[in-house]
Amino acid sequence: WKTYIPGWPHCLNEETIKNLDLNIKYSLAKNITFYLRGGSMLADLKFKGLLDRKGLWKSLEEMRSVFNSRKTPAVEYVFEHWQEDAFFAYQFLNGLNPVLIRRCHHLPKNFPVTDAMVAPALGPGTSLQAELEKGSLFLVDHGILSGICTNVINGRPQFSAAPMTLLYQRPGCGPLLPLAIQLSQTPGPDSPIFLPSDDKWDWLLAKTWVRNAEFSIHEALTHLLQVHLVTEVFTLATLRQLPHCHPLFKLLIPHTRYTLHINTLARLGIEGFSELIQRYMEQLNYSVLCLPEDIRARGVEDIPGYYYRDDGMQIWGAVEGFVSEMIGIYYLSDEFVRDDSELQAWVWEIFSEGFLGRESSGVPSSLGTREALIQYITMVIFTCSAKHSAVGTGQFDFSAWMPNLPPTMQLPPPTSKGQASPEGFIATLPPVNATCDVITALWVLSKEPGDRRPLGTYPDEHFTEAAPCWSIAAFQSRLAQISRDIQERNQDLELPYTYLDPPIIENSVSI
Repeated sequence: WKTYIPGWPHCLNEETIKNLDLNIKYSLAKNITFYLRGGSMLADLKFKGLLDRKGLWKSLEEMRSVFNSRKTPAVEYVFEHWQEDAFFAYQFLNGLNPVLIRRCHHLPKNFPVTDAMVAPALGPGTSLQAELEKGSLFLVDHGILSGICTNVINGRPQFSAAPMTLLYQRPGCGPLLPLAIQLSQTPGPDSPIFLPSDDKWDWLLAKTWVRNAEFSIHEALTHLLQVHLVTEVFTLATLRQLPHCHPLFKLLIPHTRYTLHINTLARLGIEGFSELIQRYMEQLNYSVLCLPEDIRARGVEDIPGYYYRDDGMQIWGAVEGFVSEMIGIYYLSDEFVRDDSELQAWVWEIFSEGFLGRESSGVPSSLGTREALIQYITMVIFTCSAKHSAVGTGQFDFSAWMPNLPPTMQLPPPTSKGQASPEGFIATLPPVNATCDVITALWVLSKEPGDRRPLGTYPDEHFTEAAPCWSIAAFQSRLAQISRDIQERNQDLELPYTYLDPPIIENSVSI
């Protein structure tokens, strides 16, 4: 173990991938494909004269040239719909960061939305208070970004906002829609509440600031911390504490494949997230990592069209059923769990090295029952596979059209209405070279570079006894049925949600 940055989960004590054990490194085929993907994108942008251009984009139309040669149906859909309120709201449910939205029964005191503001959107016969009581309002709060230090790009300091977004679920099956946006955590004359009824460019700029906040939270916390850094902790503790003959080692080792390689590689460029991750580590808790508990805590059990929740719960259930059978084979009672010193050392090491011994996190430091063990192992496998797929696979889809998810902002957030314009909008967005750098990285990181092992695929055959082999076969069969159900559902969707389709999900965090 080593401390990479104080306040972060501890990580593997290696500086570069050159020093990694051969069993941990990418295969030759995966390594070659990884670098070819990035190289081809960089060459394309260099040829177009974009890669080294430090100035502003000339127009929104010029931005299309970044992805013209790498279109996907999802990228095209984002380009066509990015300005629409319904698509803006949809992304809180099924975009890159589908984990922040929560039901709102009481407006925060620092978000003074009034009836008059939202009456045009709510329509007659209701009120803000009535909708709050009904549970039809939802909140996305990016408050953790308040006062965060920003980068300097091309010699220019960048800016950030800490917005609050209020959303409304119409009765019946209408789309989720934004009602109001405040771009800071401090209301007042310099922090107006933007509304759908405002001037087109005022409203679009406010939504784009929210999308920029989504980029920061997604990349630093949902993707890097909750998936990459946390799964590195699981991986390292597994290699250090569980003997190769241990049933939990056999169960978990396929879900650690290549994780130490990609994380050691990634540490070359993630220091910019330092402060944000340190802040979030103070509040990260076990329920956030356990999907059923997270869905309940956010009160989003019944919001329609939430495919991340629907597909994720199906995958969680399949993993939990599989893990339950495997634990039943090797742990005949709770006493077997309590007496397994290697298991307890593994759990303690994850708690102490990964969650820094913080008891308020709710992360167990020991396990005393089979039920607790099943939940814990399910959480580990789900995080290593499905969670990573949900928040990683769509990175290029949602980011290739940069105004939908700008990685940085060059002008400060607006402090009044009526000032926005097309020229000011473009001047706020990232410069050409920064856009190209980020989109190239997301192009590489959103697709497995070959040598894949989808969820439930275990060619190394660590288990040879009949009972666990039957459980593996049953797990694979259930995943196949989930995939058929998802593909059938997707046939009727304008924008299919594919990121939790089992054949798309990799067993481990390997990109």
